[in-house]
Amino acid sequence: MIIINNLHKAFGSNNVLNGVELVINKGETLAIIGASGCGKSVLLKHIVGLMFPDEGEVIIHGKNLNDLSLREIYEIRRKFGFLFQGAALFDSMTVGENVALPLVENNNSFTKAEVDKIVEEKLELVGLPGIQHLKPAELSGGMKKRVGLARALSTQPEFILYDEPTTGLDPIMSDSIDELIKDLNDKLKVTSIVVTHDMFSVKNVADRIAMMHEGKIYFIGTPEEILKTDNQVVSKFIQRTGF
Repeated sequence: MIIINNLHKAFGSNNVLNGVELVINKGETLAIIGASGCGKSVLLKHIVGLMFPDEGEVIIHGKNLNDLSLREIYEIRRKFGFLFQGAALFDSMTVGENVALPLVENNNSFTKAEVDKIVEEKLELVGLPGIQHLKPAELSGGMKKRVGLARALSTQPEFILYDEPTTGLDPIMSDSIDELIKDLNDKLKVTSIVVTHDMFSVKNVADRIAMMHEGKIYFIGTPEEILKTDNQVVSKFIQRTGF
């Protein structure tokens, strides 16, 4: 589904990506972990075509993003849903308007009734039926994450990117979000990429883990394999997380 070859990206003298090599398989949930500043967010932006590499390539469905026109890039982006770390809801809009935003902005062919139906379906899918009229200020942190996820799902994406989905949530709500990620993967057969520092969440949701270090994929394997590794860099990172 997604192939990343020899990806390099620098900002001035700061080399953020130093030859990233990664294959993300169809239907899997891949967790990307690593210390702050190791390049996780920059990698995500390359995957969705918000940034382009100094060297290397991102290939999605056999299409090299470097070779596509801006219009073709927009078409690729529509295959992605993105759950932002802080949910990124617009406070001036209702929940329903927030969830409907990608549909309204990207596809003028939907009638209002069709948009309303999709919003209702996606909110029910994330366990929040009937809250379309509420404002984000009336929601808890966990509910905001779920609404953000409903918005990410509104365009029927093939890929969902999660940026720190459990940050700021209590353990019970974190477990609830983890269960939702797994449930959606099973129901919708999407490919999920989860960027997180939460190793407990990683163990709960990930089929595989890719650890970034010094701008490269330093380790890749299953949750069981990362816990058994004798690599000192990986072991120290795991220990620092308290896992």
